[in-house]
Amino acid sequence: MDDDSPYARWEQRTEIPLFLASLLFLAAYAARVLAVSMPPFWKDLCVYTMAALWLLFAADYVVRQRLSGERFPRFTRTHFLHTVVVLLPLLRPLRIVPLYDAIQHRQGEPRLSLHARVIAYASLSTLLLGFAGALAVFQQERGAAGATMRTFGDAVWWTAATLSTVGYGDIVPVTTGGRAIATAMMAGGLALLGAVTGSFSSWLLQVFAREGDRRPPES
Repeated sequence: MDDDSPYARWEQRTEIPLFLASLLFLAAYAARVLAVSMPPFWKDLCVYTMAALWLLFAADYVVRQRLSGERFPRFTRTHFLHTVVVLLPLLRPLRIVPLYDAIQHRQGEPRLSLHARVIAYASLSTLLLGFAGALAVFQQERGAAGATMRTFGDAVWWTAATLSTVGYGDIVPVTTGGRAIATAMMAGGLALLGAVTGSFSSWLLQVFAREGDRRPPES
């Protein structure tokens, strides 16, 4: 779609507010999971906030589908990430690429090279995915019979080992939900690690190639 299409204009106008809303959703979810002794009023407020924000994300999804002019089944396939973040709103902060594009559209030419942008995207995505994954798996594992993940610190340690593909095995999920989250984290860790490694290797090759071009020919 071109930049003057209704879909593109909607995305440019809503991407930043929706990203901020996704951070608020993540904060409410984190408070709900970590603040065990929170008064009932604040727990209910977190739940209502998450529900209201999810309705906002769902409304945005419907508007995007209407503006795209595509039928619903085709839209779900061609806009897979949109569909995923509506079903799993905890992952919506991972939409940082469209966010950067929306910001850059207002500022002009990109200030970072392609390799720097890929590394920055992947690094920030890893942090967001790791935090969200640690919260989700800790919620599943907390209090489970035979669980080795007893604190949120354990969940963060497990997340770091999983995303980095190290897998020490000292802390493992024992619940069905925890293992499902672990499977998704492994796939995400491999993809993000591959993106960073590939971009860094490509950047090094370009640097060495430029140095070789500048070197004077041997006599």
